[in-house]
Amino acid sequence: MKHRVIALTVVIVVGVLTIGYLTSFPGTFFIKADANSEEKIFSKNMPSIQYIDEIRISDNKSQFKIAPEFEKSGESIKPLNNYPPLTMGILKGKVVLVNFWTYSCINVLRTIPHLIDWNTKYADKGLVIVGVHTPEFEFEKNSEYVKTSLQKYGIKYPVIQDNNYKIWNAYGNNYWPRMYLVDDKGLVRYDRVGEGEYNQTEKVIQSLLAERNSDKGIKNMDDINTTTFSYENKSHFNSTKNIRNFLEQPVDFSKIKTPELYFGNQGSNSAVGNSEGFQPEQTVTYTAPSINSSIIPNTIYLEGKWKNNHDNLELQSDTGRIILNYSAKSVNLVAGGRGQGIVYEDNSLLPNNYKGVDTKNNNSQFVIDYPRLYNIVNHQSYYDDGFHSLVIDVKGKGFQAYVFTFG
Repeated sequence: MKHRVIALTVVIVVGVLTIGYLTSFPGTFFIKADANSEEKIFSKNMPSIQYIDEIRISDNKSQFKIAPEFEKSGESIKPLNNYPPLTMGILKGKVVLVNFWTYSCINVLRTIPHLIDWNTKYADKGLVIVGVHTPEFEFEKNSEYVKTSLQKYGIKYPVIQDNNYKIWNAYGNNYWPRMYLVDDKGLVRYDRVGEGEYNQTEKVIQSLLAERNSDKGIKNMDDINTTTFSYENKSHFNSTKNIRNFLEQPVDFSKIKTPELYFGNQGSNSAVGNSEGFQPEQTVTYTAPSINSSIIPNTIYLEGKWKNNHDNLELQSDTGRIILNYSAKSVNLVAGGRGQGIVYEDNSLLPNNYKGVDTKNNNSQFVIDYPRLYNIVNHQSYYDDGFHSLVIDVKGKGFQAYVFTFG
């Protein structure tokens, strides 16, 4: 089963403590997690959490598994952003960070500024970051949408499209986001599930690069690969600074009282709370309850005629409405199709200091340009005294709503 990781959970680093773990890369690991956060990962098979501060790299490498070969695992071996075809054979001699991601997931997107910065700082020292884009939703299989997202977020490292989950399955992966670090000998030495602990991950990168660069034979490999890989060391996003500022703002998972809420039922039960319920493959006319009466927090309510697709609800009338009482600092809506939404909160249009990256205009409106995550609300702090009332007035037959996520 595939899962988003909705909070900081576990860091696994090579070391001397032996544990069991749900991966196809057995060995000995260090674990580090945030002692102040709850374990909010879907799987119940996570290892017990230890707390340690020191990074040590084990000298015994017989315990580690060889990283799977890209050309035997994925159908799209030539990266989407004009890099030459990638194989682990070509990359041998480099430290490789294999990053499983998908472009509409907020947990993934918050890791991107750090990956970009690591590419900037360490690409000329022997690090190669390879993004493996494995889709959660059907629309994420469209390579043009993925390429647009690479430009939107300023991703310069190579990205491979893994629509059929071949690379994902070769690694035995179950989560977005997830990072594996492969050493210069092609061995998987590090496994990181979820967001956070970026300083810890960077220390491991530095340790593996130091180990790699102490090998006098590496210089010849660098000479060979110089013409193969040319990196643009740019740490800024191509679009706006607002995107990066949004993705880098601190997230306190203990204060987010509303979980991810899916409109469809592809990963879990639909969060639709109308009495009409979710009716697969049917077109349903929804009547929303009174906003001030029977609205249950953390539940989606709809108004208008909506088709109940497997992974989304698609507006069939010219107008519709989405209602949600939530408690978090920011609200994101993964949406597609066509149309627009006007966002109201607590019975009024969003004031300027509450507007999200995608609603920064005079009437709190966001317009669908392609299927992706839209940041629609962005408060300066968490709401500790209850729940905000969110209303989205939707205009445009064909508007598709997939999932609410929060920060």
